[in-house]
Amino acid sequence: MTIVVGFFSSHVLLLCVTAFALGSIPFAWVVARLNQVDLRTIGSGNIGATNVYRALGFRYAGLVFALDFLKGAIPTWVALNHEYPFIHILVGGLAIAGHTFSPFLRFKGGKGAATGLGVLATIGFDVFLLLATLATLLIATTRMVALATVVCVVLCPFLLWGFHYPSPYWMGTGALAILIVARHWQNIRRMIRGEENTL
Repeated sequence: MTIVVGFFSSHVLLLCVTAFALGSIPFAWVVARLNQVDLRTIGSGNIGATNVYRALGFRYAGLVFALDFLKGAIPTWVALNHEYPFIHILVGGLAIAGHTFSPFLRFKGGKGAATGLGVLATIGFDVFLLLATLATLLIATTRMVALATVVCVVLCPFLLWGFHYPSPYWMGTGALAILIVARHWQNIRRMIRGEENTL
């Protein structure tokens, strides 16, 4: 009973709502619009840092990536004050969900990779470093951000399990991996056909 009350206290509910609201801020869309660019007409049409890179270059893409990263990391870091690992991953997952299904974009949005990295860096920094290194190598050799994202997202829950993190972490990231891979389904189809956009 104590665990249930801890899960659903007013403080936790407020944190969950805040995580979703913060995650839903479409920084890529805002930055692009401030520069008179409609991301939906550029490259993959995705509202994310990679497409900002195609439209506006590295400086703006780096800014968007950092902001998307932080909107996953900040609420998850606050959630670490709670003793239950389930709350940590729930709050992080809601930040990713807000990014992916933003009310500001009629419940559309980005694909969750940068925000997910912010969550992972907070709950499992060693796994984050491993996957960030792998992603960098894959992007450098293939020029395909989507490939690096899909590979790392799939590996994430297995690494958290292998590094003996709490079970809610690897189970939660497993569920989030399904969401993020599903959001990359068109990229996967293009990769199979050899038509995926590259940097």
